[in-house]
Amino acid sequence: MKHFTTALILFLTFTANIIAQTSDGESDSYNIKFDVRIPTQSDVDISAIIATKQDLIEPAPVVLFYTTYHQGEGDAIFAKMAADRGYVGVVAYARGIRTNRDHYTPYEHEQTDIYDIIDWLSKQEWSNGEVGMFGGSYTGFSQWAATKNRHPALKTIVPQVAIMPGYDFPMQNNVPLGFELNWAHTNVYQQQPVNGGLFWDWYEQGFAYARLDSAAGFPNPVFQEWLSHPSYDEYWKRLAPTPEDYAEIDIPVLSTTGYFDGPQISTVRYFELHNRYNPSAEHYLVIGPYDHWGGQATAADTLRGYAIDPVAKVSMRNLAFEWLDWILKDAPKPDLLKDRVNFQVMDTNSWMHKPSIDAMNNESLRFYLEGDQMVKKRPESESCQTQTVDFTDREDMNNYFHPSLIVDSLDASNGTVYASEPFQDDFIINGAFTGELVAAINKRDMDISISFYEQLADGRYFFFPDTWAGQAMQKTTVRGI
Repeated sequence: MKHFTTALILFLTFTANIIAQTSDGESDSYNIKFDVRIPTQSDVDISAIIATKQDLIEPAPVVLFYTTYHQGEGDAIFAKMAADRGYVGVVAYARGIRTNRDHYTPYEHEQTDIYDIIDWLSKQEWSNGEVGMFGGSYTGFSQWAATKNRHPALKTIVPQVAIMPGYDFPMQNNVPLGFELNWAHTNVYQQQPVNGGLFWDWYEQGFAYARLDSAAGFPNPVFQEWLSHPSYDEYWKRLAPTPEDYAEIDIPVLSTTGYFDGPQISTVRYFELHNRYNPSAEHYLVIGPYDHWGGQATAADTLRGYAIDPVAKVSMRNLAFEWLDWILKDAPKPDLLKDRVNFQVMDTNSWMHKPSIDAMNNESLRFYLEGDQMVKKRPESESCQTQTVDFTDREDMNNYFHPSLIVDSLDASNGTVYASEPFQDDFIINGAFTGELVAAINKRDMDISISFYEQLADGRYFFFPDTWAGQAMQKTTVRGI
């Protein structure tokens, strides 16, 4: 969501977690048990950390943080956060983590294992039989997986910056993201991080992408399995809720994300599908000028050089616990949630609240490509632009990622640039771009990358979130001739 007044620039080219540390000795105010083994029906035990305050007397609701990452005993911070608020705090690890890595397969077992975890938690003497979940990224995905086989004790989920396997990671729009090898390399097989120079070697030498793991010196079966499913096929779709699953999700849900969060496209997708298949869904969405970390924890004062509005400096983690208090403890509803869609309008120092994604806008802008312009009137005659990409030229690559959101100039590389006329009046822009491109190519396939910029009054450029382009590609039709 960006408020702007000047020109819109388009490039077209063919081409987890921070852990707070704890001391070696835990405070006497907590009862903390490490490496608690939770049994499952598959006979593969789950390792967990369970924390309560020592003054907790009566059975309490359980807050579950399920994770695929293991940073050591410092992970107890997530259980202690819940204990500090009068809950039983639980950190449960994906099967194989802190037990036997041979059992670990990412994404595969969450819907059954989490059911068994919740079943066990709900039956303990310190539990009142109600469980809520929160957390981001893979932990966000795990909560949606849990709804495919929801235990009656699960009363709410707070999936933050949640990924949707195959939809936004390890690929988007059928294109590998590039860091999926390193993720599997370090997280699944506990290897040292892949040398970043390997990817330049791959690009410069032009060897097959599927050989990256061998080039890294460690064959990676998970990486190879992912590459064997290069489209969003049933292999991936089975991991997310089905239309029938969404229709049955009748517990309250709070989703949080950021404009500059990579999995924003998945968070919004979960929200859209849940509401499509369950019109009575009690699902709230919060989105603002946050990246992957800010969308699940605490917003930074500046984001890649951009100073966010004071009103945007909201802790999504605190909001998550305000939500859990509302659902599990009958506390007041969080003040920020004035409607189902709550979004911070950048540069206005204000939040807006709407009942749906569609209600966020009241009109649309339509542009046609003509020459190097984006024009509002359909051209009277058809025209085309020719672009030649020399695949033997490995001197440079197109990369429109900017460490700073505001830059003095643009490097178009071998992309094609289209610019609109300056806008004369202020307005708010939001939503996904859609469009149709007609292309004639001499190859069997092509990938299209789109980047959007606002040209400011002083001539500099503001880089719109990558997710705008990502959503554009999700909804752009390309017809080959």
